[in-house]
Amino acid sequence: MTDITAPDGWENLDGRLHRELTFADFSEAFAFMTRVALAAEKADHHPDWSNSWNTVVIDLVSHDADGLTERDIALAEAVNRLVAT
Repeated sequence: MTDITAPDGWENLDGRLHRELTFADFSEAFAFMTRVALAAEKADHHPDWSNSWNTVVIDLVSHDADGLTERDIALAEAVNRLVAT
C-alpha cells in the first residue's frame, strides 16, 4: 500500500480514504450521490459508499491494487469539487 496523504476533508482510515458528509435532507444527499456517481463512472473508479437520510459516507480504495492509488486521490479531489458546488 502506498503512503498517500489524504486530500482536505478526507482521512486515511484503515488503508482507505474516508469521508462523511451531511446535507440538509435526503434529497440533497441523493442529488450529491448522483453527481459523484457520474464522476466515478467517467473515471471508471467507483466508491464504496452508503447513504442514510442526510448523511453520505464514502470510502475510496483501489481493490485491484490492494490499497490506495492516485485514482483514489483523483476521485477524492473530484468529490471535493462537487461538495464545493
